[in-house]
Amino acid sequence: MSLVRLNIKGISYSQTQNGAYALILSEVGGDRKLPIVIGAFEAQSIAIALEKEIRPPRPLTHDLFKNFSDRFDITVKQVIIHKLVDGVFYSSLICERDKIEEIIDARTSDAIALALRFEAPIFTYKNILEKAGIYLQGEEQHKKEKEENQEEIISEELLSDDIEISKEDNNYKKLSLSELERLLSQAVQNEDYEKAARLRDEISKRH
Repeated sequence: MSLVRLNIKGISYSQTQNGAYALILSEVGGDRKLPIVIGAFEAQSIAIALEKEIRPPRPLTHDLFKNFSDRFDITVKQVIIHKLVDGVFYSSLICERDKIEEIIDARTSDAIALALRFEAPIFTYKNILEKAGIYLQGEEQHKKEKEENQEEIISEELLSDDIEISKEDNNYKKLSLSELERLLSQAVQNEDYEKAARLRDEISKRH
């Protein structure tokens, strides 16, 4: 099964749904995007790793893991998002010590936070991207520029210590499959990736 490399596009958050964050991964050499809903702590950790000039006064959990690994000569070589079940992504850390490779299960948000710190590439399987990726076919250049401007990587609110995730109230289970697909199309057009990710997960459960 072939692997597809992903880059981190940014962290998107909904202005109408407080505390809802989506990590946007983009396909290298393609137009598909893979939105993954993540918690506030992981969003903060990823944002800090992206902004290399920002150094917290004390190490975050992912920084501690990196320091621990460095001390014992453990390297994270790559991260693979290897499974998608009921809207939940499963990932693995491919680690190496003394030229011996080990595979460690991890939450996708944690795996990506560590990949940034180890400068390790991120991959997923082609079938997962085909199933969960949002393909923006024929998008115009000005819309791409608008998307880049709106997908904010970091904000003062994101770096604060008192962020809490609020649960989405929308109940998509009552909607038909055609209604869900219509809403998904609208969410993509409106660049609301967090909503698109939730709709995509509900559609995935129906198939």
